[in-house]
This record gives sequence, C-alpha cells and structure tokens, in this order.
Amino acid sequence: MPETTTETGVSTVPAAPTDPYALRIEDVREAPTTLRGRLRYLGPGFILSAAVVGSGELIVTTSMGAQAGFALLWLVIISTGVKVWVQMELARWTILNGRPALEGYREVGPRVGRVSWINWLWIGMDFAKMFQRGGIIGGTAAAFSILWPITGEALSFSSLALWTALVTLSAVALLYGGKYSLIERACGLSVLVFTLATVALALGLPFTDFGYGGQDLVQGLSFEIPVGTIGIALAMFGITGVGADEMTTYTYWCVEKGYARWAGTDDGTEARARRAEGWLKVMRLDIAAGWVICTLCTLSFYVIGAAVLHPQKLVPEGNDMITTLSRIYTDTMGPWAEYAFLVGAIAVLYSTLIGSTASVPRLWTSTLGLLGVIDWTDLRTRTRTIRVLTCLLPPIWAVFFLFVQSPVLMVQIGGIGGGIFLLAVVVAVWRLRTTGVDPRFRANPWLTAALVISSAAIAFLGVYGVLETFGLGIGSD
Repeated sequence: MPETTTETGVSTVPAAPTDPYALRIEDVREAPTTLRGRLRYLGPGFILSAAVVGSGELIVTTSMGAQAGFALLWLVIISTGVKVWVQMELARWTILNGRPALEGYREVGPRVGRVSWINWLWIGMDFAKMFQRGGIIGGTAAAFSILWPITGEALSFSSLALWTALVTLSAVALLYGGKYSLIERACGLSVLVFTLATVALALGLPFTDFGYGGQDLVQGLSFEIPVGTIGIALAMFGITGVGADEMTTYTYWCVEKGYARWAGTDDGTEARARRAEGWLKVMRLDIAAGWVICTLCTLSFYVIGAAVLHPQKLVPEGNDMITTLSRIYTDTMGPWAEYAFLVGAIAVLYSTLIGSTASVPRLWTSTLGLLGVIDWTDLRTRTRTIRVLTCLLPPIWAVFFLFVQSPVLMVQIGGIGGGIFLLAVVVAVWRLRTTGVDPRFRANPWLTAALVISSAAIAFLGVYGVLETFGLGIGSD
C-alpha cells in the first residue's frame, strides 16, 4: 500500500477499508440507553421502507383499491402488521450471530448440494422478482416519458425504451460505489417526502367529490375476499408490508449499519449479553419506525384507489398505469396536479429501484459465496463481485420490462413469488430461533406470542391464497 507524507514529514499508511461483515473487538460499542440516543442509530428500516413503498403501495395496493373498493382494507392492515415479527426474529438471529439471513437459511435442512432448499427457493423467487423490478423501472420510465417525452408520443415504445435506458444507467452509476450511508440518506429523504404527501391526500379526500365515510371503513373490515380478487390479494399480501425478500435484505443492512459489529462476538460474558440486548432494542425501534411508514403509505394508497378510482371503474393496467394513477390527483385537485403526481411517482419508484439495485447484488454475491463460486469473506472479492452485479442486474430487469411492458402484472408476479417464499422464511425463523438464539434473548412472552400469531397468519393466508389461485380451495369448482 503506498505511503503518504504529512506536513510534519511523518510517513503514514492509509487505513485499510473496514469490512462491515467482520466482527472485530475494536468495533465493539455500547448501545444507547435513551429513546433519543436510539433514534440516532436508526436507518436500515428507512431503506426497507423505500423498497416496499414503491412497488407494493403505489402500484399493487392502489390497483387493489381500484378493483375491490374498500372490501379488502382488512387485508391491507394484516399484511403490513403481521410480518414485522418474523422480520424482527430474523434480524435478532443476525445481530446475535453476526451473520446475514442467507447464511442462516443454509442451516435449515435438508440440504441440496452446498446450500439448503430455502437458498434454492430464494434463487427461484429472485428470478420471479426480476419481473417486479422490471416493472419498477418501467413505471419510473413511464412517468419520465409522460413528463418529458423524448420522441413521439409520451408512451410510445421509443420514448419508453430511451427513458428505460436512462433510468437504469443512472441507478447503476449512483450505486456502483455501494456506500451504505449514501443508500440510507437517499432512501430516507424520498420516503419522508412522498409519505407526507400521500397521507395528506388520503386525509383530504372527504373534502372532495371523492369522499368516503365510516360506512366504507366498516365494510373494509368485514374480513371478506370478493370473487375475482384472489390473485391480486395474494400478490398484495406477498408484496405489501415487509416481504420475504425485504426481511432477508434487512439482515444485511443491519450488519452494514453496525448493529452486529457493535454487539461483538458472543464470548459468553454478561457484558456482551447486555450490549447485545441494547442493540436489539435499537433494531426493534428501527423496525417499528419502518412499519409505521409502510402502514401509513399502504392504507393511504388503498383508500385513495378505493375512493377515487373504484367508483370510476379505473384500474391501472399496462403502460397506462401511470396515466391512470395520475387521475387520483387530477380528479381531486385539477389538471395541474398531474405534474406533482409524476414528480412524486418518480421519487417513490426510483427510491425503490435504488433499494433493489443496492441490495440484490449483495444477496447474489452472498449466494455465490455459499455456493463456493467466490470467497465471501474476502473484502476485495466481495466488493468487486457486488460492483459487477450492480452493472449487470438492472439492465436485465430493464429488458424484462421492455419484453412484457405491463408494470402492474410484473409487480404481481414478483408478489406471488414473494408470498410463496415467505412461508419458507417462517420455517427458517423458527429453526434458527431454536438453534441460534440463547434462551435469554427469547424469554419475552409477548414477543413470542406475537411471533406465533404472525407465523400462523402468514401460513394460513399464504396456503389459502395459493390453493385458491390454482383452483384447489374449499368450495372451488
């Protein structure tokens, strides 16, 4: 490593980059003990919120509200609230063991080759999620194309193709360095702005021609699934709130933020146990903050779709998705609001693309390490592989969009894949809880009860949705 010389003539050697996945004694740090102190260490939950809000809330949830009206409001609430306990359990295992989720999945047998069946299921799910990510790129490109058409009509293939290329290349350029701090700031700001705007619009609807009342909300809590909405309901359950892939990704952000490094290696001492408990409290607060954001956005988008689009029988479809969604704003605030919507849609969809472009290469690099293709523990090899995949994967997602050209359908395909994988994650969480979490850290009966309820709800709704989708449900023909 080359030396540098200071003004005093003293030769120094630049410090080697710190490996965020290595547990070193010098990185150990005591956890904050006050709420104000813990708030300073939040961050992974905001990145996750950016990944969730774009595809699930803006596209699938609004489409569901447009198609089913207020009838499925109850499923929105369950979908966002029921999964966080599984996410919390998986993150706890990561912080206590200093290892991300895909490494944990490998320990849940039976194994198929070098990895577990759950790892192979993740690989299969991620191919399905490529459709979803392509849909995100397509939605962003469509919004740009309407706002600034490059050639011909706004939604012509040539204009969409050019904007798709520009959106993809910009995401690659922004995330090539892969710095966690940049990802956290970009996602946090975009989610904050769009969440405030969306919630304000939903709360303001009763004062417009598309108002809703208490009777609509009561109908939405009747726990019924209208005929013809099973497929989109399953997709919504798999993609709104924190999905299986976001739960998995969250463990990597927890490590890169520092929660596991600061807790340190488990040396069996009381000091380490107290330190770990402190960082687990920070993690739970981080998850709670992300859950609040996701829930507010999901409910707002669903109510907006049910109140504005459903009465007009407008369902976002194909490349006209962005145009249809813009009716939410133009019908309530006037033609000028279309521009405000397009800017907001670009912000939230692009933030989701940022989250995916940052996280998916990490997960694939981790998978390649588990398969023995690369050495995940070598920082230079890992960094180089992540950068190569950052350049390769987003263009593949973009090609998927240009081939299918239906953002709503593409997001639903990814949602169904995520819903199936979610069942496997529940299995993994219970196994890892038993084998990799000391009884001291799972003694809270309230957290255990919440995990039981969460797992049961996921299993029931997931299996029910799959059976109904394939015509095998009770009462089906």
